[in-house]
Amino acid sequence: MRVFLGSDHAAFELKEHLVKVVGEAGHEAIDCGAHVYDAEDDYPPFCFDVGERVVAEPGSLGVVLGGSGNGEQIAANKVPGIRAALAWNRDTATLARQHNDANVVAIGARQHSLDEAAQLVLWFLETPFSGDPRHVRRIGLVSDYERDRHRPAGGLPTHTEA
Repeated sequence: MRVFLGSDHAAFELKEHLVKVVGEAGHEAIDCGAHVYDAEDDYPPFCFDVGERVVAEPGSLGVVLGGSGNGEQIAANKVPGIRAALAWNRDTATLARQHNDANVVAIGARQHSLDEAAQLVLWFLETPFSGDPRHVRRIGLVSDYERDRHRPAGGLPTHTEA
């Protein structure tokens, strides 16, 4: 599988490590930058690049990296068709794929050792989407909203006082 990886300066070392780990796991790792360490670089362009490439290549996955992973997840999720999830343990990495069919994982380099972060990415890459009808339905609702900006029939639940 093709795996696109992008990071800013805060995760530059982790990205370099993950390109090797992902390749050794049998995947084709594509480095979307940063290609040199620059303490003043900004993460959004790298995350947008990963997201756009994942959308353009169905079946591929992406990895976005930064200090916390939060901003990177937010930026990747601005690309239509991306479902990026922040992973910090095995459950969040695997459930992102099983339940949400996430196609990008975000990891915080300042939150994990190189080995811990690599394991999170590998769990994400190795986990298939369950295909469970309830998850397919929910992902469809999100995709429909992303495309049309219309809430599902009935809108949001409301609370009424008795």
